[in-house]
Amino acid sequence: MKRIFIPIVCLFLWFLVLPSQEIQAQTYDESLYDAVQWRLVGPHRGGRSAAVAGVTSDRNTYYFGATGGGVWKTENAGRTWDNISDGFFGGSIGAVTVAESDPNIIYVGGGEKTVRGNVSYGYGFWKSTDAGKTWEHLGMEETRFISRIRVHPENPDVVYAAVLGDIFKPTEMRGVYKSTDGGKSWERKLFAGPVAGAVDLILDPNDPETMYASTWDVKRTPYSLESGGPNSKMFKSTDGGENWTEISRNPGLPDGLLGIMGITVSPLNSNRLWAIVENLNGGVFRSDDAGATWTKTNEDRNLRQRAWYYTRIYADTQDENTVYVVNVDYHKSTDGGETFKGSRAPHGDHHDLWIDPNDNTRMVIADDGGAQVSLDGGESWSTYMNQPTAQFYRVTTDNHFPYRIYGAQQDNSTMRINHRNDGYGITEDDWEVSAGSESGWLAVDPTDNDVVFGGNYGGLLQLLNHSSGARRNVNVYPDNPMGHGAEGMKYRFQWNFPIFFSPHDPEVLYTASNQFHRSTNKGQTWETFSPDLTRNAKEKLGPSGGPITKDNTSVEYYSTIFAATESPLKKGVLWTGSDDGLIHVSKDNGETWENVTPANFPEWTQVNSVEGHPFEEGGLYVAATSYKNGDFAPYLYKTTDYGVTWTKIVDGIDPQHFTRVVRADPARRGILYAGTETGIYMSFDDGASWQSMQLNLPIVPITDLTIKDNNLIAATQGRSFWIIDDLTVLHQLSDDVKNKPFHLFKPQDSYLLDGVRRESATAGTNRPGGVLVYYHLKNDPKEELKIEFFDKDKNLIREFSSKGVEGDTLKYKSGSNEFNWNLRVPDAIGFEGMIMWSGPLRGPKVVPGDYHVRLTVDGQSQEESFKVLPDLRYPSSQQDLQAQYDFLIDVRDKLTETHEAIIVIRKYRDELNEIAKENPRQKRRIDGIVNAISDIEKELYQTQNRSGQDPLNYPIRLNNKLAHLNVIAGTGAYRPTDGAEEVRQEITRQIDVQLTKFREIEQSQISNILNIEELKTELKRK
Repeated sequence: MKRIFIPIVCLFLWFLVLPSQEIQAQTYDESLYDAVQWRLVGPHRGGRSAAVAGVTSDRNTYYFGATGGGVWKTENAGRTWDNISDGFFGGSIGAVTVAESDPNIIYVGGGEKTVRGNVSYGYGFWKSTDAGKTWEHLGMEETRFISRIRVHPENPDVVYAAVLGDIFKPTEMRGVYKSTDGGKSWERKLFAGPVAGAVDLILDPNDPETMYASTWDVKRTPYSLESGGPNSKMFKSTDGGENWTEISRNPGLPDGLLGIMGITVSPLNSNRLWAIVENLNGGVFRSDDAGATWTKTNEDRNLRQRAWYYTRIYADTQDENTVYVVNVDYHKSTDGGETFKGSRAPHGDHHDLWIDPNDNTRMVIADDGGAQVSLDGGESWSTYMNQPTAQFYRVTTDNHFPYRIYGAQQDNSTMRINHRNDGYGITEDDWEVSAGSESGWLAVDPTDNDVVFGGNYGGLLQLLNHSSGARRNVNVYPDNPMGHGAEGMKYRFQWNFPIFFSPHDPEVLYTASNQFHRSTNKGQTWETFSPDLTRNAKEKLGPSGGPITKDNTSVEYYSTIFAATESPLKKGVLWTGSDDGLIHVSKDNGETWENVTPANFPEWTQVNSVEGHPFEEGGLYVAATSYKNGDFAPYLYKTTDYGVTWTKIVDGIDPQHFTRVVRADPARRGILYAGTETGIYMSFDDGASWQSMQLNLPIVPITDLTIKDNNLIAATQGRSFWIIDDLTVLHQLSDDVKNKPFHLFKPQDSYLLDGVRRESATAGTNRPGGVLVYYHLKNDPKEELKIEFFDKDKNLIREFSSKGVEGDTLKYKSGSNEFNWNLRVPDAIGFEGMIMWSGPLRGPKVVPGDYHVRLTVDGQSQEESFKVLPDLRYPSSQQDLQAQYDFLIDVRDKLTETHEAIIVIRKYRDELNEIAKENPRQKRRIDGIVNAISDIEKELYQTQNRSGQDPLNYPIRLNNKLAHLNVIAGTGAYRPTDGAEEVRQEITRQIDVQLTKFREIEQSQISNILNIEELKTELKRK
């Protein structure tokens, strides 16, 4: 056990916090860099959804709300989904409802009812009147969590909402609300108490003036979930919600404390109700007299386990004896709720269900994997592998080439995913399950990219060797805590506990509970080398989930080390941040520890991330949150003197955007990135001021950030992984840039990698191959804009112009621009109607080396240099790559020569045939010439081709054979084989034979009839 050392001389300094205003603020207008965009990596593996809806008049149209990822729509029964809230709102969605009388009208409520430990709040009500194309904000942001929205079946302006309210603190903004003007104004109609919100609401389809609601006493703290209390009740109204009568104590319902309850009414029999009740004697209850009396029909725990997370019940729309309950499985009863049969949609852990009022075979279900559609009554479902709504806790990368991204997806598995590939998009083929499970950090062995350590709740720490598939659990202390509170645990491991390697010694692996642990033998043995670095708040270490149903998974384990790091500059400088609001530092590799918590750090605030300063040995950046205490303010701090003094750095961040992570850019001192509950900010002045870095990123909670190779990768809670591919533009921003008429940013050195940027509803967006060139135009050019690329000796390789020919035309706008050169030299020329079989005309990629780019605007130029780097997946030498390039250039040039000859042959033939028509006496002579050059063309090219697969019928000719060598020798990065060189020489020889024949005929015969120089000049102009 190590001791906490507190130097007396420093006591008064520990609590000194300096204002951020002492540093001169520096911001830049977004128009200088907004061509730099976020790119969705994926995965397209759905995250949790708590709200679904369908359109009764359209069999293929459905909606779901993601718990962090906004609102989504399908118009093909779940084959693909599109986000329809981007550009308007995002974040957590708790309710989605389509008006039956007008399917163009959609109401959305923010904030999910499934209030798990990582729950995100919403932003009130939104409404669309054009089926989701545009949205209007209806206010009520302070509601935070909205559980249900119900619309009058005949009047879409009459709307009811079950508002759960802020689960982190008492508030008056809870209960059932009603609007009679389409959501423009709201009036509270039912209020059960400041900590009891409305959780369920149902209108009688036969009499919409009659409705039922349930309220729920629920509260979340950083260390507990409390489900149930005196104000958990059920109510009934028969006058459109104006007056309510409690029915939760009616005969047949259980006595004692009530928790969460779901309620439904049969559309075929208004007297038939079902309720599912959390209670010590809870279960499914049925009423056949509109709620006056009740009978318990089922008490199967499978229907009511983990009640706070589920507890929803749904009446079938065509059979009054059929009812559904959603839980881990979804359960169906066809005997009035007496017995249930469990089934599971593709994912499991179900939260909402919509059944078409007119066709009970049409369903859409919400679960921990998003939304799935069934058109056959639940016999089969659409996939959730088409929804990029994954929730990730943390993000890291490896040293593989190209590198891979790692994270743990809530409600699913960990994964590693390629950040780019050589194809058109990032698909399921690009990711695989990694170590640990849904809640863990991941750490990749710096010396072996296939050795990964991953965590999970319960203190699980797992080693996976991806190359062999071997897994090994190496928990620090494998005492399974499931079902127990944190009190009495030897080590308190949080749901999301730190795991990371030392940046100085790849043999040292760290992890943390309430104490710090390390291993130097891959988890075989662990050294505990710190005291308890938390408050050890014993009053906050009890079991969670009560007072009715306990729920102890370790997500509420408190007084734990939530974030930790080692200085990237100095070995043995270790930092920890606890979820109960303490920051500690050790300067001697853990021998002694100092509590250096800032003076104005709010009590019980969770330290969510700590970032070692990349330029100061004693530096640290801290991001903290206190939203589970009802405080949504951002908390960012920095120190450069080992925590003696601190500066709070939040100026420019919205006062309600609480902060989860801060990262320092190691390439330029002072650039910081901060992830908040609603997006991302950046600072150019070390936190003195912040500005939005949202760009095209959806509104979504940012849970973590990491920087790799001048890329910024974001882990989100509801929109999977996103990336910015080039931070060097931000590194180069200065006052000089914004004052110039135009500016060319120095390109980032680029690898010889392929890839096509193509957006897809089912795959992540790829990074395009080649080099990305960014430039800024203060105004539109008056004349020409041109980008040219040169080799190291300033030989022109490629030119693109605003006045260029098709394919090389440069498009631009005033402001920030991006241009992508694929690093290929110009292609071989083709000709009209050419059909080839596996015979591309593409020019080869340049070889690794030094290159230059020149931007010219209205005659004025700026030039920058960059490097082209080899594809490190190949062992080839520079000489090998030069040989490949030379080979492919020879192929290209010979193809161009061949095709130019074919173009000329065709021109001569047309001209000669016209002359023959006008001069019959010369026809015989001309026919001989035409036949001779046509025979040459037929040797060079298969002239009978008219469709793409004609080459299977008509054998390919010399040009196709030569072009195919682009495939053979151009695949990968290797010196061409001897066989390829032999074939190239032979085909070239045969082509030259034909070209020689043609030139002899051209000079000896055709030149006597046609002005061949004039015709060739004409062809060049074309």
